[in-house]
Amino acid sequence: MMNKEEYTGGKLRSLILISFLLVLSVGILGQPKKDKNSMPMGAKQMRASEAAFHDAMRKLWEDHITWTRLFIVSAAADLPDLKPTTDRLLQNQIDIGNAIKPYYGDAAGDQLTALLRDHILIAADLVKAAKANNTVGVTSANSRWTANADQIAAFLGKANPKNWPEAEMRQMMHDHLGLTTEEAVARLKGNYSAEIAAYDKVHEQILQMADGLSSGIINQFPEKFK
Repeated sequence: MMNKEEYTGGKLRSLILISFLLVLSVGILGQPKKDKNSMPMGAKQMRASEAAFHDAMRKLWEDHITWTRLFIVSAAADLPDLKPTTDRLLQNQIDIGNAIKPYYGDAAGDQLTALLRDHILIAADLVKAAKANNTVGVTSANSRWTANADQIAAFLGKANPKNWPEAEMRQMMHDHLGLTTEEAVARLKGNYSAEIAAYDKVHEQILQMADGLSSGIINQFPEKFK
């Protein structure tokens, strides 16, 4: 037979065990079931087709700033690779125009390419004028560059007004011009640390721009990404 102490100790251990099991069961059963459909939109994974388009758009615009940077470097120093570098940069504008053709048509894609080609050629005029300390040329090129940026913003705003409001697109393009100018000026002045810092800012801004463009197309044409 158990003595009183043994009985009391055994009863206490049983109560502790039962309490522990109750707490454990409440902790398990009380957890809400995870429903992937109840996740917020931002937490949902992209479809494979959406992710591929998102990444392709980033690649196009990273090419844009990469070859622009290489053009600035070559133009500033009159390097022999200036012509092929310029050709590669202009090809990028064709690639960007082609990327929107499945959604907005060939004519719209060609129009965007033409606007972006002007964007590059005017930038070349700006670098040339700045290098020559041609104040009148710099002012003229800056004016034309800003007007071209506004034309690109108007094109995007008209193509997708819900996702790309023209005012937002205009600010986006003006930010791009400002940062690219900062980069080019630093290079021409030989301030390479400032140039690298400017390029980092250009890179960050262009990725935001690319993401806004890809998400705008995905939202406007969801049926194309099923």
